Amino acid sequence: MSTSTTVILIVNITIAALLAVGLTPLFVWWERRISGFIQDRSGPNRCNIGPLRLGGLIQSFADMLKLVFKEDFVAKHIKHTFLFTIAPGIVFLCSFLTFAMIPFADELIIDGKSHIMQAIPADFGMLWFLAFAGLSIYGIILGGFSSESKYGLLGSIRAAAQVVSYEAPMVLALMSMVICYGSIHLTDIVNAQAGTYLGVIPMWGIFIQPLAAIIFIICSFAETNRAPFDIAEGESEIVAGYHTEYSAMRFGLFQVGEYAAMSASCAIIVTLFFGGYHIPWADTAFIQSNMNYVMIAIMILLPLGVWSFTKWMKKNNKAIGEDLSRVKETRILTIAFWSIAIIIVALMAYFLITGIDANGVNIMTAVIQIGTFLVKFFMMAFVYIWVRWTVLRFRYDQLQMLGWKVLIPLSLLNIVVTATIIVVLGS
Repeated sequence: MSTSTTVILIVNITIAALLAVGLTPLFVWWERRISGFIQDRSGPNRCNIGPLRLGGLIQSFADMLKLVFKEDFVAKHIKHTFLFTIAPGIVFLCSFLTFAMIPFADELIIDGKSHIMQAIPADFGMLWFLAFAGLSIYGIILGGFSSESKYGLLGSIRAAAQVVSYEAPMVLALMSMVICYGSIHLTDIVNAQAGTYLGVIPMWGIFIQPLAAIIFIICSFAETNRAPFDIAEGESEIVAGYHTEYSAMRFGLFQVGEYAAMSASCAIIVTLFFGGYHIPWADTAFIQSNMNYVMIAIMILLPLGVWSFTKWMKKNNKAIGEDLSRVKETRILTIAFWSIAIIIVALMAYFLITGIDANGVNIMTAVIQIGTFLVKFFMMAFVYIWVRWTVLRFRYDQLQMLGWKVLIPLSLLNIVVTATIIVVLGS
């Protein structure tokens, strides 16, 4: 294995690990702050390390440390301790591995050799995603069963029924996408979304298959056991469902697995329906042939974005009486953001002056596409959090009716219509 191949593989694995697991404290903080905003309250903002509060982000790290040092209590009535122990690990591992096939950028060519920009450079594509997304339910079932608790058992039964109800329409929605694109390889699917209709509308999956997109997104919410489909936990009905008997980091692994599943769902939705790593109206060839103009655009837009964000921070973090901690923190963060922006702009100015070779253009294109993917990824994660704190939980019977009587018939109809159109058009 060459040095470039090793470096690219390490970069891809690092990105996948950060997005799938490393962002959990950030997502916990983000969810709390957004819920506070929706409910007209502040959310966490007091926990600090010296002058730093990071807008409440320190609270997430404090909670994580609390789980690490809590007593890992196992009730005496639990007999299947092995199953009880491995259940959170199964959920976590399957949710984490789901991310392994997500492409972060187009194939990167270094010295004439092509490298796939995903954690595991294989062509399983959607099959890998479906396999591990479905396997994670075994951890929930084992956790509820081995808890020897009626609440845990009810939660695992609900989760099993839910995954049966929503796995079918999800797969059928993906079949419509396979019919359209003729491939299960996610990089091929993203590259097929690079063009436009009438020179204006991006050829994203959501415009080609709007019904499949709606069905898939709904099923993704159900697959990740997030509200309004969190009946497996249902704290108002069954305490906490399948993880009622868990504590410390076993409970923490369930929570990390939930956020890892959410991250994987966000990534696959962006990849299939929102153009993946492609900038709208700018495919890989366009970026490579107009690299200087693209870098100039970034050099203009990045400082504008930092300026507007830091201005928003100052507006929302004013001093309260004699307490100047929020003002001091805002100054520290402003300096940090501007420092990063200046370094990036300076590097791009250097590249513009000195020029970059073919390998440099390819690497810069990959970096820009990774940034594009991350922007879309975080926007989709915001939608997940937004929906959780906006839509009420479905009743169990409503959830089953929606899956079996609405989504499955619609997904079957969509396959028939899609196949008919493909055959008639001969494409």
